[in-house]
Formats: sequence, structure tokens, C-alpha cells
Amino acid sequence: MSTRRIATLVTNYGTIQFELLAEDAPRTVENFTLLANRGYYTNVTFHRVIRGFMIQGGDPTGTGAGGTSAFGREFEDEINPASPLYRTGYVPGIVAMANRGPNTNGSQFFIMHKKSALPPNYTIFGRVIAGQEVVDAIAETPTNAQDRPLKPVIIESARVEEVPAG
Repeated sequence: MSTRRIATLVTNYGTIQFELLAEDAPRTVENFTLLANRGYYTNVTFHRVIRGFMIQGGDPTGTGAGGTSAFGREFEDEINPASPLYRTGYVPGIVAMANRGPNTNGSQFFIMHKKSALPPNYTIFGRVIAGQEVVDAIAETPTNAQDRPLKPVIIESARVEEVPAG
């Protein structure tokens, strides 16, 4: 029986679920799965929120400068600009890795709030299947000049489960 992986993020704004796209980004999905199921993301914030764009989290320091992969080091991008996934682009509900440049993936990720013409420089590894309204509510929260929410947006728990496909 074929299965798929579903990530569940419980936040202080509500629950977000997304399907992990293992065929498109197997190493990235493995990284996220290991981190989530180890409790790495528990009580970590969405430290960067940009209305009309995206919400970003996954840095345990909450600064945007921290975080490490499940592999203990940065890992390679899994980007295929010719694939249908990247031709569709960074649309609402897409989950992708945040990075500081090519092949610098760690633990930080972002979820799209609105469509953006981002270049294909960020590994897409998930698609929201429930809770896009939670993403949208987080994206509307007031922020300071550095895009940090004035009221912390907290990932209370994160887990990945395998469920039957279909």
C-alpha cells in the first residue's frame, strides 16, 4: 500500500497540515521529518512574517541566523526549475526551505501566504492541505520593522506521520 507523509504544526494560532513532497525533495523531506519527530521545532517561533508574502520559522534561536539540519551540517538544494512544481512557482500553501544561498539548507522553512515571483532558489518540499487560513492569519499579525511578530507566533508541536495515499 502506498503512503504519503503529512506534517502537522500546532501553533498558538491554530493547526497547519501539509503534505511532504518526497518524490521532489527526498533529502529535504527526510530532514524535516527527523527534526519534527525529534521535537526540534517544539516551542520554536515563526520569527519572520511578511504580509502578502510568507511566514518563516524553524530557527530555535528565533533570530533568523540559527538552526541546523538533522544531518548536523548544511545540505544541498533539491531544485528542478523545469519541473511542474517550480513552473507553478511559489504560490499560497507552498512550503520551502529558507537559506542563505545555494546549498545552505538547515532547519528554517517558509510557508507562502500569497503568490510571489521568487526565483527558483528555494527547495520546495511541501504543500498545505489544511490550515491555510492559519497561515493567512499569522501573515496578518502586526510586526516590527524587522518583520518580527509583535506577539510571538509559536509552533507548540510538530510531527510527521505516514498515512495511506489517496
